[in-house]
Amino acid sequence: MDAMATDPRKSPAVPHIPVLGAEVVDALAPRPGETMVDATFGAGGYSRAMLARGARVIAFDRDPDAIAAGRAQAIDGLTLIHADFSTMESALAELGAAQVDGVTMDIGVSSMQLDQAGRGFSFQSDGPLDMRMSQEGQSAADFLNEADEDAIADVIYRYGDEPKSRRIARAIVAARPLARTAELAAVVRRALGHKPHDKKDPATRTFQAIRIHVNRELDELAEGLAAAERVLKPGGRLAVVTFHSLEDRMVKRFLRDRSGGAPSGSRHLPQASAGAAPSFDSVGRAVRAGEAEVAGNPRARSATLRTARRTAAPAWQQETGL
Repeated sequence: MDAMATDPRKSPAVPHIPVLGAEVVDALAPRPGETMVDATFGAGGYSRAMLARGARVIAFDRDPDAIAAGRAQAIDGLTLIHADFSTMESALAELGAAQVDGVTMDIGVSSMQLDQAGRGFSFQSDGPLDMRMSQEGQSAADFLNEADEDAIADVIYRYGDEPKSRRIARAIVAARPLARTAELAAVVRRALGHKPHDKKDPATRTFQAIRIHVNRELDELAEGLAAAERVLKPGGRLAVVTFHSLEDRMVKRFLRDRSGGAPSGSRHLPQASAGAAPSFDSVGRAVRAGEAEVAGNPRARSATLRTARRTAAPAWQQETGL
């Protein structure tokens, strides 16, 4: 999630400040001649920092706006790929870079996406109820206007940790059709009895849950972690930044499992073959943004960085059926 001053398409020279940028680059330790993967290009902050250290960078983003903005700047040493990062294994093979020295992932919605009302990710400004990172497929409005009440409630509960999900789902169904972010926010606030002085807007959890569902974010993260395991060379570095507990738990469990900790399968991270040798060495504890960074970018408050180093052991065999 990049903090940014303005729209990069309007000002290519504007500096971008990635969350935990220094910590991510230090963990990846890119060197001249190495190939690094920026799995979530966004505004390009991590990519630029790795390029500045002399590495080649192959960057992925499913958002066509992010890819277009990056290509417009014609950055030396940077290869941009418009695709989900879960496809990195096949995409890298096509480029002749089947094995790489580092992979970084910045999970979730970007500042660019949040700050553009027309993308429909935020209730801070009214916009179309869209939320699609790829700008393709089912939109948030499609889901909310077509799904049954139980399905909507399950999504809000599972991905938003919302204890009153069924009340919200009933209100959404009663208010259909919904087309705007302001409409959805108003429905949720009425359902939960929102008071103007409340510190946290009650619509926050619902918006998060619907966004995660529409974009398959947790499935994409699980598939992306497994792909990173397969493409990293022995000694290759992995750095993952997450912004809420669902994502962080997945990354924590993946690295604990792969580094020889107790196996812990889930719907998103199926248990791999028993007895497999550790494919990662965990590197240090989780890192969070300091007070100075949070003061300059409040969105960094919830960021967590986890890092690991690839061993020489084969990648674990995953069960199918994520």
